[in-house]
Amino acid sequence: MLTRTPGTGFLGAHATIRAMPGTPVPMPIPAGLQAPGTEGAEFEPLIGLADLPPGALRRVTRGDLDLLIVHTPSGIVATDDRCPHMSAPLSQGALDGCVVDCPLHGARFDLASGGVVRFPNTGGLDTEGIHHAPWRPPESAPRPEQTDAKAMARAATRVRRIRYYPLRIRSGYVEVALPRP
Repeated sequence: MLTRTPGTGFLGAHATIRAMPGTPVPMPIPAGLQAPGTEGAEFEPLIGLADLPPGALRRVTRGDLDLLIVHTPSGIVATDDRCPHMSAPLSQGALDGCVVDCPLHGARFDLASGGVVRFPNTGGLDTEGIHHAPWRPPESAPRPEQTDAKAMARAATRVRRIRYYPLRIRSGYVEVALPRP
């Protein structure tokens, strides 16, 4: 349920809309990270709120699109269920507040900003093409430089930013704007 704070006229200059305490809300999409093809798309109910308790990571598949629906302390968010490093399903990772861990290479991504919190343990390129060495715990010794083809391919893999899907909460369901075919 949403409440309206009175302002000047209906939703006037000083009016705000906010959720009642305990009511899940959509998390804002970071600037420039909305998934292509979702602008003006129709919303489709994908998951009931009862199936998405706080801290939940849920995979929802529509056609060949795998989505990750997450209930963070800052709200509910819908992204691709693919690590922006090497496409592992983030729904199999762990959630710590708004940060999701990739189960494959240990990368961590901030769902509130779309940014990388920790680079994968394989290293790689960031969105600007700058190389980052393989991640390792601070107390461990540096890894020797690997020269095999797989290691070189991983080092050249760009870690992209997360793509977000617009969502709304209606009648007990999370509805997501999906790209048009």
